[in-house]
Amino acid sequence: PNGVAITPEMIFAGLMGAVLWNLFTWLLGLPSSSSHALFGGLIGAAIVGTWSLGAVNFMVVLSKVLLPAVLAPTIAGLVAYLCTKLAYGITRRSDPDSGDKRTQKRGGFRRGQIFSSSLVALAHGTNDAQKTMGIIALAIFGAQASGTLDNLPAWLAFLHPDGGEKDIDRWIIVTCALVMAAGTAAGGWRIIKTLGHKMVKLHPIDGFAAETASATILSTAAHFGMPVSTTHSISTAIMGVGFAKNPRALKLTVIERIVWAWILTIPAAGGIAYGLLRLFEALGWA
Repeated sequence: PNGVAITPEMIFAGLMGAVLWNLFTWLLGLPSSSSHALFGGLIGAAIVGTWSLGAVNFMVVLSKVLLPAVLAPTIAGLVAYLCTKLAYGITRRSDPDSGDKRTQKRGGFRRGQIFSSSLVALAHGTNDAQKTMGIIALAIFGAQASGTLDNLPAWLAFLHPDGGEKDIDRWIIVTCALVMAAGTAAGGWRIIKTLGHKMVKLHPIDGFAAETASATILSTAAHFGMPVSTTHSISTAIMGVGFAKNPRALKLTVIERIVWAWILTIPAAGGIAYGLLRLFEALGWA
């Protein structure tokens, strides 16, 4: 960006900064944004790799990253609040926490969650998968420009970008889709428990409202090219659902830990990437 050459080592350090921060928050069971960790890692690596703030287009960071990071979760929470009130009003349900199984099953929301969760999965792909594809493509283009891909063996010839600067090679698309699906399936229960049980107790009607609100926000943001966080959107949607049910049911201590993880994501991932690239330079790898 801004005419500054981005090397494969800088991209690798940025990616590792994001990965290490995401693993740390996953171990704590905190839903942090992989998108913002990725941005933070790349920003930190770009600054140390070029020793110039000019390597970062801060206007794009402000308009495409920071502003949506505030607006999207806020809107998701509000939409989820309204969806929950509407769903409870239409079905005339009593409090699902009362133990009345008939009210919990009314309205078919258990089956409806199959549809709403599928929408979230689709929206997740239209947003988060695009970022991953973009970073891989950036690394490939950078490696091609620097000559790193010269004299590759025949079986690695597919690494040469052949779609031009505006197209993503098909192998990148397929790889991202498969790996994201595998990661979602194997992610474990740490974050699921935090969102579905620790922050507020959810029932099918609540999950349907939260997922519908989150999918709507994510799809809209993807349409306008705004890389918002799936994690932030679904988390605040669940907060909105909990507030609609009973504000006192929300676990404020859990929410506080989540918000702190969000605030620290970009600087922490950037700091890790910064340290990794300095280490690479000291070892003569970059």
